[in-house]
Amino acid sequence: MNIADKSVASIHYTLKNDEGEVLDSSEGQAPLDYIQGIGNIIPGLENALAGKAEGDKVDVVVEATDGYGEYNAELVQELPRTMFQGVDTIEVGMAFQAQTPAGMQVVEVIEVDEETVTIDGNHKLAGQRLHFAVEVVGVRAATEEELAHGHVHAEGGCGH
Repeated sequence: MNIADKSVASIHYTLKNDEGEVLDSSEGQAPLDYIQGIGNIIPGLENALAGKAEGDKVDVVVEATDGYGEYNAELVQELPRTMFQGVDTIEVGMAFQAQTPAGMQVVEVIEVDEETVTIDGNHKLAGQRLHFAVEVVGVRAATEEELAHGHVHAEGGCGH
């Protein structure tokens, strides 16, 4: 079976940046399972995997626009520290959920001083060209329940 819309693909992958630094990998872990065609993974990788079959190995370069998007300086904001009432310690690297006009968004604290907290709503990989080495280790049809829930279920269901 080939990877097509509404199929579950299981892949092992290694993700590197332009400098060759490993950013993420499934090595030593279970493969990543996703449903093709519903946006479970970034578009550039999903498009490159369409039509592949179990056993296929592929190297994929994904430009920022087909990955996590271009870096958007408008998503960096300096906020008054008073907006974080109830949070005793605020440190660089902490993540918070923020309500935005586009819905809930995760933001990361990138700078803290006595009066302000600077947050960044960009994904950590925004603006980067991504290099994937992928091996397809399985392909199957998604179940109706998986399609209804929008994600792959482990054996026995997902528990919700």
